[in-house]
Amino acid sequence: MESKTLATIEGYSAASLQISLVLCAVGAAAYGGTVKRSGAQTSPGSTRSRLGERDRRRAIARIALYVACAAGLVHGASSLYWAFGGRWLLPTVGEWAVAVVETSPLQAGALLGVIGIIKVAAAVIPVGVEFGRIRWARFWRVVCWVSGLFLIAYGGLNAIVSGAVLAGLTRPDGGYDIEAMIGHALLWDPLFFAWGVALVTWLGLTRRRRGAD
Repeated sequence: MESKTLATIEGYSAASLQISLVLCAVGAAAYGGTVKRSGAQTSPGSTRSRLGERDRRRAIARIALYVACAAGLVHGASSLYWAFGGRWLLPTVGEWAVAVVETSPLQAGALLGVIGIIKVAAAVIPVGVEFGRIRWARFWRVVCWVSGLFLIAYGGLNAIVSGAVLAGLTRPDGGYDIEAMIGHALLWDPLFFAWGVALVTWLGLTRRRRGAD
């Protein structure tokens, strides 16, 4: 039992590490692209050290925006994958999720599909707002503020609680689902938290800039 638990932790830790590396790669690519564009707009003899505060804020904001989008797309793609019959990592959500999918596959697939579409929309709408492709930008920014703060609170709290259970600091009455607890502590809830932090970072860095424009 202990060796199985350790193998499960290692497997989900590897998945979490891979997702983290993807998010880092997205951030690095966003930073490189933003710096390159900023450098092209400056005078011929300028260097990176002479980039203005506005350019640095824009670069960091774009990194946060793309990281938030990538985190949201990972969540959305997972839900859509399960909606179309995939089962990999589904137990990390909880035994109840596996049971619902097995007993009511059509209803569960439809619900997961709707959830996946909502997550994908939540991931790409901020990108559309940033580039002026979506109307009512002020409304969507308010929605993003509320969503980002909720993701930080929800993901952070659940990750802490799940980690405390795995560490033996607290034990729920009646035991707990080890796979789901590991999934929430190491994968899904930290990803929610990262999504929220990145989204709020983008909002905070672009608030003053937009007010000045």
